[in-house]
Amino acid sequence: MSILIQQAMIMTMNDNDAPFKGDIRVEGDRIVEIATHIESQPGDEVIHGKDMLAMPGLINAHQHSPMSLLRGFSDDLKLMDWLDRKMLPAEANMTPEDIYWGAQLSHAEMIRSGTTTYADMYVHMNEIAEAVTLTGMRASLTRGMVFMEDDGGRRLQEAIDLVQRWSGMAEGRITTMYGPHSPYTCAPEPLRDVIAMAEKENVPIHIHLAETREEVIKIQERYGVTPTEYLENLGMFEQAHVLLAHAVHLDRQDVERLKGMRGGVSHNPVSNLKLGCGIAPITEMMAQGIQVGLGTDGAGSATTVDMFEEIKAATWLQKLDYGDPTRLPARKVLQMATRGSAGLLNLQEQVGVLEVGRKADIILIDLSKPHLQPVHNLESLVAYSVNGADVDTTMVNGKILMKGRELLTIDEELLFHETRTRAKRIVEGI
Repeated sequence: MSILIQQAMIMTMNDNDAPFKGDIRVEGDRIVEIATHIESQPGDEVIHGKDMLAMPGLINAHQHSPMSLLRGFSDDLKLMDWLDRKMLPAEANMTPEDIYWGAQLSHAEMIRSGTTTYADMYVHMNEIAEAVTLTGMRASLTRGMVFMEDDGGRRLQEAIDLVQRWSGMAEGRITTMYGPHSPYTCAPEPLRDVIAMAEKENVPIHIHLAETREEVIKIQERYGVTPTEYLENLGMFEQAHVLLAHAVHLDRQDVERLKGMRGGVSHNPVSNLKLGCGIAPITEMMAQGIQVGLGTDGAGSATTVDMFEEIKAATWLQKLDYGDPTRLPARKVLQMATRGSAGLLNLQEQVGVLEVGRKADIILIDLSKPHLQPVHNLESLVAYSVNGADVDTTMVNGKILMKGRELLTIDEELLFHETRTRAKRIVEGI
C-alpha cells in the first residue's frame, strides 16, 4: 500500500527549500518521492492536497502525558503550591490504568493538533508504552527518577526495564532514555551512576534543569554551584546525549558550559509563562550553537499540549524580552518545533524534515479558513496564525492517524468516558 498526497503546498523544513506546490509519495513507513508532480499508481491511496499545507509533524520535546487528567485542576498557583498542594497528592491517587488513559488523552490532543512525536517522562511507563502502541504515535519514553530517599533501587530498575523492554518496539516508534528528574532531586552519587550507565549503553538522558529560581537557590546552598555547573561537574555533558527540559535560569557562564554538548534544550514557554518561572535565554543558547527544541510540559501546568501555542509563545517572548521584533523569526521557530526537537530526541536522521528516505511523519493543515487567508508568507502564517484545530490529517510512520479531523486509532467516546470518571476520582478530597 502506498499513499500519494497530491498538489499540496509543501514546506520541507530544510534550510534551502522554499515552500512549493507538489506531491509526496509514501510507501511503507517512509517518504519515497517528493516532486512537483508524481503519477498515481494502481492501489494508491490518494489524498487531495488542494488548499492544504504538508509539513513535518511537530515534535514535542518534553511532556508528562498522563497529567492531561489534571488539566485545569491547579491553575493560578505558585509553583511549589501547585506541586505540593495539588499535583503530588493527585498523582499519588493515580493507578497504572489511570496513567494509561491519561496518556491516551494527551495522544488524542497531540494527534489532533499536529504532533507526531513526543518525549515523555513519568512513572508506570509500561502503561504509557501500551498507549503509544495503540494510538500510533512516535515517542521517546523515560521513567522519571527521584533519588531523595532510598527506595532499594526500585526506580532505577524500572528505568532499566523500560529501556530493555521497549526500545525499538511498536514498529520502531518507541525509543527510550534514562530520566533522573532534576539536579535538586538527585544527589551526586546516584546521578553519577546514571550518567555512567547512559554513556556505557549509549542511551540518552532526559532531565529537568533550572526551571525555577528556587532550584538555583537550593543547589547553590547545597553545593555552592549553579544547577548547570552541578551537572557539568558530574560529567553529564562529556559524552552522553542529554535532553535538558526548561533551562530557564542560566547565566552566561551556564550557557558557555552547554556549548558542544550532545542533545540540547527543550524550551517550554507556555508552562514557564503560566507558572511564572521566567523566560529562557534560548536565542543566546542558539547563538552559541546549542540545539533548542520546543515542548509543552504536561497539561497539568500548560493546560494544552497544542504545539502551535508553543511556537507562538516562543517567538513572541524572545521579541518582547529583547525588545527586538527580528528575534526568532518564523522559519527558525518552526525549525525548532520540527528539526530542533528531533535532534533533542536523537531522531534527527529519521524525522523533523520532509525528505526522501525519512520516516513518513507528515501533517496536512487546512488553509481554507478566514484566519489563514490570504497567504503572503506561508512560514509566517504557520508560525503566527495556525492553531492545532487547523490540522486536517496526521500521519506517523506511514500510517494515517487522523483524516478529515476524524481520529482513526482512538475511540474518543470511550476515551472521554474513562478520563472523566478517573479524573473525578483522582481529585476527590484534595
